[in-house]
Amino acid sequence: MTHLDSPSGRHQLDSFLCPRSRYYGSFSPKTLTFNANLQEFAHRVSYIAGLQTGGKLSPDEAYAQIKGLYDQLTQSKENLSL
Repeated sequence: MTHLDSPSGRHQLDSFLCPRSRYYGSFSPKTLTFNANLQEFAHRVSYIAGLQTGGKLSPDEAYAQIKGLYDQLTQSKENLSL
């Protein structure tokens, strides 16, 4: 059994790979939800940019994926009525 097989090891790896920042704005369930969606968007865009920079995605593929993520973020904002 490796360190990563334990629950605490998996949590540490998840926290390293997908860091979450604390929310400092005025609290409401909607703003907290949107903040989580925004952080996820930023995290995924970072991965896509890294893949494109590393030659694993073409610029057109990266653009299309980021545009899709942006559209999802925009839809989530509209659904939350912010």
